[in-house]
Amino acid sequence: MKDTIGFIGAGNMGGAMIEGIAQNKLFKSILVYDHHPENLERLEKKYGVRTAMDEKEVAQNSDVLVLSVKPKHYPKLIESIKDVVKEDVILVDIAAGVTIHDVKRYFGKDLKVIKAMPNTPALVLSAMSAISFDDKVNEEDKKMIKAIFNSFGKCEVVDESMMDAVTCVSGSSPAYVFMMIEAMADAAVAQGLPRKQAYTFAAQAVLGSAKLVLETGMHPGALKDMVCSPGGTTIDAVCVLEKMGFRASIEAAMQACAEKSKKMTEVK
Repeated sequence: MKDTIGFIGAGNMGGAMIEGIAQNKLFKSILVYDHHPENLERLEKKYGVRTAMDEKEVAQNSDVLVLSVKPKHYPKLIESIKDVVKEDVILVDIAAGVTIHDVKRYFGKDLKVIKAMPNTPALVLSAMSAISFDDKVNEEDKKMIKAIFNSFGKCEVVDESMMDAVTCVSGSSPAYVFMMIEAMADAAVAQGLPRKQAYTFAAQAVLGSAKLVLETGMHPGALKDMVCSPGGTTIDAVCVLEKMGFRASIEAAMQACAEKSKKMTEVK
């Protein structure tokens, strides 16, 4: 039984993970260290987490340890804690471009490591996370890790080699969706709709459409066809999107994103 989960770093992503874990009471104790005291004060007050004096205190006392810092800080952070972590600790790496192999190499020992990629909707407990396990992780560990990531959204297990694909379809894609919502709202404002209402209509339409895909299991193309009545308004809009290269622009953007992700992983 794992009693304590520790976080080194409690910014937006770390804070969102802590919220889901605390609400679902997955661990007896949550131990947190962050360079910003205001983050610790907020989490302690809101969720009753234990706060630590430094990263070593978290590392020494955590059964599961989440390294929630920027990728560039991983080598220095791990150097400072590698001699004090528990031998059976489960390490959770959520940094873009930092692989399971990298983490083991930084620690200089063969510890259990989980590679995870949550996205920013974690801030509203609606993340889509990809998780990969190394071969030291047992079935009980896997079940626990899935529970952690499902506590603030949804998760899927993928081979680590698929993380670049996940980056473009999930990790970075909220930015594409925000751009679409903004463009839809701008067009509605041009038609006379007040700005605040335009954002609400556009955002709710995206949210509802996504739920239809997830909850019905229907192909997105079939759902699109359901909206496109013969000779109607929607099919005219869809034809314009096709002429303007809507699909091709998304595919090209995602390809560029995946290629950059691969380069980040390769360059250490």
